[in-house]
Amino acid sequence: MDIKIENHDDYHRHHDEVPLLQGQKSNKSMSEGEDKTLIQRAISRTFQSTAHLANLLPTGSVLAFQLLAPIFTNQGDCDPVSRVLTAGLISVCGLSCFLLSFTDSFKDKNRNVCYGFATVRGLWVIDGSASLPPGEAAKYRLRFIDFLHALMSIQVFAAVALFDQNVVSCFFPAPSPEVREVLTKLPVGIGVICSMLFVVFPTKRHGIGFPLSTDDI
Repeated sequence: MDIKIENHDDYHRHHDEVPLLQGQKSNKSMSEGEDKTLIQRAISRTFQSTAHLANLLPTGSVLAFQLLAPIFTNQGDCDPVSRVLTAGLISVCGLSCFLLSFTDSFKDKNRNVCYGFATVRGLWVIDGSASLPPGEAAKYRLRFIDFLHALMSIQVFAAVALFDQNVVSCFFPAPSPEVREVLTKLPVGIGVICSMLFVVFPTKRHGIGFPLSTDDI
């Protein structure tokens, strides 16, 4: 009889302990669920910010980066070779964003869109298929604002690259809290500041990879 009582007490002690453990697990799962919700919101805002910033860059450079980044970074699991390839990809795409900021377009006599690079004398047509009169070419001369836009394009592309989780995981596989905070806030700050500068100092150029003006369509 004593043995049954002890077993009965053990049974109650066991069931008294289980709800406490279940409560701790439920609280833990709730906190994890809240963390996941915050992370999902941050990722959603990140994608929205990336899409907005990408509109300020040449389409070809951004598409090339977005297509090749997952391959070069091995989905964020980088070895030394993948890290070098990813750095090269970012450098090439960033350089293209810089150079394409100096390109512009116009329509020739046959209404074909021609592209060229802005110089101090005017627009140098890439394929040489058309030429502009001296008075018309003066409108496409190189200006200080072109260098400003080129520098901002590099910064915006750097922000887009830092928004990419594969790139961040490649170069910072185990970031400290301070580094993680910088990687979270720095791209947002660059995007906001450069977006404001693009609005305050707009450009009339419609170069390679940028939308054409209504006159060119």
